[in-house]
Amino acid sequence: MAITQQKTLAINGDEAVALAVKQSDVDVVAAYPITPQTIIVERFSEYVADGEVETEFVCTESEHSALTACLAASAMGARTFTASASAGLALMHEILYVTSGCRAPVVMAIVNRALSAPINIHCDHSDSMVERDSGWIQIYAENSQETYDSIIQAFRIAEHLKVLLPIMVCLDAFVLSHTLENVQVLADETVQKFVGLRDVPQVMGHEGREVPFKLDPSNPITMGPLDLYDYYFEHKRQQEEAMKVAPQIIQEVHEEFSQISGRKYGNGLIDAYHLEDADIATVCVGSTAGTTKTVVDRLRKEGVKAGLLRLRTFRPLPLTDIVKTMENVKAVAVMDRSNSFGGHGGPIYHEIRHSLYDSPTHPHVVNYIYGLGGRDMPPAIILNIYKDLQEILKTKRVKRDVQFAGVR
Repeated sequence: MAITQQKTLAINGDEAVALAVKQSDVDVVAAYPITPQTIIVERFSEYVADGEVETEFVCTESEHSALTACLAASAMGARTFTASASAGLALMHEILYVTSGCRAPVVMAIVNRALSAPINIHCDHSDSMVERDSGWIQIYAENSQETYDSIIQAFRIAEHLKVLLPIMVCLDAFVLSHTLENVQVLADETVQKFVGLRDVPQVMGHEGREVPFKLDPSNPITMGPLDLYDYYFEHKRQQEEAMKVAPQIIQEVHEEFSQISGRKYGNGLIDAYHLEDADIATVCVGSTAGTTKTVVDRLRKEGVKAGLLRLRTFRPLPLTDIVKTMENVKAVAVMDRSNSFGGHGGPIYHEIRHSLYDSPTHPHVVNYIYGLGGRDMPPAIILNIYKDLQEILKTKRVKRDVQFAGVR
């Protein structure tokens, strides 16, 4: 494939999401507005009102209802999308599990925002990290360009017949959602050709013949029925098997998209920055990676072998890639923009630490909780984290394995 012609738009992250959904030929969008996601559904509702899409837009009375409507539409074979944040995502909690359990490939944009109390509308990752075990694929974007690209890719990944799992694409509140950025966008017809039409698998119906896996009165089947100890375990295992297949599909779709867009985000699962010969490295997700890369560049000029591992997907966790890219690193700092209260560290720290436990190099792994409630993470604080890693490298000893960076 050849890289196609694109145009540059000055838009924020929310607008990039809405545009990507518009171009992806979505059948049903059901949503309830919540700051800082509101711009997404506002802008998409304008597309509907102006006749630019043939999407059924459903404005529900709550986020719980929004995801329920998307689940129902997806179960009938429709391509569906919704968006939420913070308390809205928390209100969806029950239906997140139902959606993944019904193998409904809903795509949802999450504009990461802190959970109350106290009430806060700014960025941290506490909302989506809570849902890491809900059976949804999770993609975290570094910038608005990646947000646009990831939404388009998400429809292809979620609807792949070997996956059939819902996906949340996460972008940092205000840092991305409300900040103007140059975004390269594809033509409508290019995106529509890339995502194609949704296909559904064939399953054995009640009448003993193969039927499409969707709710259709002509071919009646049941989705999400009472499922006790006789079959529940097997259906949960099937979800795990789909998660095991997902990394390959994510990488294939990512690679195919790069051939028409000219853009890559690592290998689609991780984005390794100067890790080939790094002695010390940090790990993070989201927009903080951009600032961290500038710090790494500065340290490299000073002769420090520093690197960064950005997780693009947190679910499925790219375990093999984590171990491979960190095989030479001797000290690792994991940066979490959320905390697992009473769990001795943040969620990403727990995952990275267990990933590297059997690594031959067995690096020192420390955790830095940062940026809760939108607290800024300037280069100076990140630089101090790398200085701490240099001290660990020198002394071969960790004084405190869990710290809070930037708190008064």
